[in-house]
Amino acid sequence: MERQRISSGSPFEQIAGYSRAVRVGDRIVVAGTAPIWPDDEVDPSVEAQTRRCLEIIGTALAEAGSGCADVVRTRLLMVDAEDFPTIARVHGEVFGDVRPACTGIVVAGLLDPRWRIEIEAEAVAS
Repeated sequence: MERQRISSGSPFEQIAGYSRAVRVGDRIVVAGTAPIWPDDEVDPSVEAQTRRCLEIIGTALAEAGSGCADVVRTRLLMVDAEDFPTIARVHGEVFGDVRPACTGIVVAGLLDPRWRIEIEAEAVAS
């Protein structure tokens, strides 16, 4: 089966040997997605960070010929459990009718201390 690799343009993709997303057949897996803007800035708001992660995921899915309506699983990695209500609200705005399986995980930290959330997604293209 053919493997389609989707790049976000991050220099770390080459260094670490990964892709923003990979599509094999109808399955699309999106790597952990951090809330980074093109200028390498990170908004301190967890709401803005969640929206940015989901925007990047949506762009990767579109490049793979899919969209948020095809998402079947998400993983929310957050550094503070108190952020969950805000993260959940934004997740619900994007996936409310889709209702993918979703796991929320509180972690000790993410790669950049400015990040409060990182999101993974999996989709099955329709």
